[in-house]
Amino acid sequence: MRIQVVSVLFGVATAGLAQMAQSVPQQSATHGSQAQSASSPPSAVLTVTGHSGQAPVVQRNGRWYVDVEGLARMTGGTLGFKGNQIVLTLPGAAASHPGQNAPVAAAPPEERGFTRDFLRAGVEQMSVIREWRSALENAIRTNNPVEEGWVSYYRRAANDRMSMAAAAAATDSDRKAMGLLQSEMGMIGQLSDRFLALRSNLTYVNPNSLDNDPLDQKILACAQGMAAIAVPGGMFEDVAACH
Repeated sequence: MRIQVVSVLFGVATAGLAQMAQSVPQQSATHGSQAQSASSPPSAVLTVTGHSGQAPVVQRNGRWYVDVEGLARMTGGTLGFKGNQIVLTLPGAAASHPGQNAPVAAAPPEERGFTRDFLRAGVEQMSVIREWRSALENAIRTNNPVEEGWVSYYRRAANDRMSMAAAAAATDSDRKAMGLLQSEMGMIGQLSDRFLALRSNLTYVNPNSLDNDPLDQKILACAQGMAAIAVPGGMFEDVAACH
């Protein structure tokens, strides 16, 4: 709970949250006015239930005022300053008043739409596949061999990211999209295996082999289709190119 005060003295009504010590004078309105017209205003001390110590208070114009620094020390609170405002924060206020000033609970994930955690994992998976395809394309176009060593590296990385996506899948849309990710990984694996086989057989590979290659075109179209539906909270839509 935070209490904002606009002056150094914090006004406390006699029916406020604290109880006055029994030493507070019980005076009528007429008597209070006569006392204030005397040399000095009446004074007393404030105690707060559940806290030890006292804070001095004075009466002016029929109202009681307490020193905020003394109140903060007595209650174990802290003082802050914002422009011309003094903010008194009392410890444990939220716990003693359930439901008041309690932090707003995080909204539960959509029951069917894409979750942010799954989309994040999916983006990481597609990044690996994009790098895998780029490495494959670069090797073919520069007439370099497609080697099992770096293909295996990308295959392991894609499997790791797939496991992360599976762990993050929490909704119906997430789980359905897992099939698209698996299909995309399967297609890039097939494309790599084809050129690995050509390499093992010492078969010449034309640098333009990927131009208009149906499988390579499906890989690109599948990636574009998944990117189009990857919206937090969005609903799953099938991508034909991934099948």
